[in-house]
Amino acid sequence: MYVSHPTARQEHAATRTPEQKAWDLAATVCDPEIPVLTIADLGILRDVKLFDDGGMVPAVQVTITPTYSGCPAMDAIRDDLKTVFAKEGYPNVHVELVLSPAWTTDWMSEAGKAKLKEYGIAPPSGRSAAGGHSGPVRLSLAVKCPQCSSLNTKELTRFGSTSCKALYVCQDCKEPFDYFKVL
Repeated sequence: MYVSHPTARQEHAATRTPEQKAWDLAATVCDPEIPVLTIADLGILRDVKLFDDGGMVPAVQVTITPTYSGCPAMDAIRDDLKTVFAKEGYPNVHVELVLSPAWTTDWMSEAGKAKLKEYGIAPPSGRSAAGGHSGPVRLSLAVKCPQCSSLNTKELTRFGSTSCKALYVCQDCKEPFDYFKVL
């Protein structure tokens, strides 16, 4: 008689709490402006809680922090979160935007930064002053080209396709690229 043993992935899924499973579900939502990044990669996914609101299934409370207070992607992210949870049987989803503490690029995952580079956007380099650092004034250093890795780059405009990116051009390969600014 053959006995099936669970895979490590199945065992991992079986030991996850309902809140951890809800977090994992929310973490699948992609940023509409940079679709290779999830909201977890960006660090804007702050909290996911389940609570009893008297329904058959728990209600979901998702807390997100926008990359900046006027970010137009928040409405799309809110809708995508509600859609993802509804497809999994959670009809009652509350999405709360929290502005404090303010989002910083320090919250981005290393995997997210690698995805940005692979997508052709130079990831933020260094740590932000918002992260509570004090001391010497930060100098602006060269931004590495995501195409050829050259440091011979030039900022064309402080604001690129979105407010959190700047537009650069590589002086070596001549390719323009977005740089995700350190915020």
